[in-house]
Amino acid sequence: MPVRTSVSSQVSRGKGIGLSLAIGSAIAFGGSGVAAKPLIEAGLDPLHVVWLRVTGAALVMLPLAVRHRALVRRRPALLAGFGLLGVAGVQAFYFASISRIPVGVALLVEYLAPALVLGWVRFVQRRPVTRAAALGVVLAVGGLACVVEVWSGLGFDALGLALALAAACCQVGYFVLSDQGSDSGDDAPDPLGVIAYGLLVGAVVLTAVARPWGMDWSLLAHSAAMDGTDVPAWLLLGWIVLIATVVAYVTGVVSVRRLSPQVAGVVACLEAVIATVLAWVLLGEHLSAPQIVGGAIVLLGAFIAQSSTPAKGSADPVAAGSPERELSVRGTTT
Repeated sequence: MPVRTSVSSQVSRGKGIGLSLAIGSAIAFGGSGVAAKPLIEAGLDPLHVVWLRVTGAALVMLPLAVRHRALVRRRPALLAGFGLLGVAGVQAFYFASISRIPVGVALLVEYLAPALVLGWVRFVQRRPVTRAAALGVVLAVGGLACVVEVWSGLGFDALGLALALAAACCQVGYFVLSDQGSDSGDDAPDPLGVIAYGLLVGAVVLTAVARPWGMDWSLLAHSAAMDGTDVPAWLLLGWIVLIATVVAYVTGVVSVRRLSPQVAGVVACLEAVIATVLAWVLLGEHLSAPQIVGGAIVLLGAFIAQSSTPAKGSADPVAAGSPERELSVRGTTT
């Protein structure tokens, strides 16, 4: 009995750390919009902001890429996939979609990713999914619809919706690829190395898409207005690069390793809530009653989804794994 109690305690502690990291990642990602919007309003093209974000983060992580250069030989497909899907794909498709459909609609479609992750688990990995996990996804997506007030702009644009759905599929790739190798013990690829090379690949791809040579670099030497307050553009860019990208990706990938793609995916829905609250506090964009209610529903859905974590590689239903199996699988990462 004491052994079982110890196992359960260690599993709970590992899940708690993973959940804390997932929430931290959502906060970091959610802060990107309030920092990027003043730069865009100051005259920078949205794609140029994305390029600066990813390229700056890639340069910060470059020493880690050099340190883990063996990954290029060992896991080239993983690095390329993470860079193309988890970095470049999500960013490029999302910004392309908001050029054709309302931001709220695009954000809602993109955050269908948790449901798509469950579809991946159920139909590709052929693992059962519990009602609790499915309910968590339904609540999170429904609450997200309230947060972004999707009813305020439902203009149907087939290409715009397709681009937003492509962003959601790329986000699925981010969660699934973040989880790759976590079951392989000492041979598992270091998440920092995967992130470093993913950012490098993403920077190269986005360079071709954003064409930064046409950017007005002088804008970075001036200030940008944040709800009437002038903030140095370089400070906003530094926040986007260091916090909203480097910290966000590191905490996000590590949280997926400690939880699971489907659980981390639902918790990531908190990003929309956090982005809305930060826009309220820092940009003066006030919250409506439906947005407040929606935020509470997202929180409830995230809590239900992460209430129990599945053992990887087991036949147990998602969000219903046994503590003993979890500990045996996760012993190298918790």
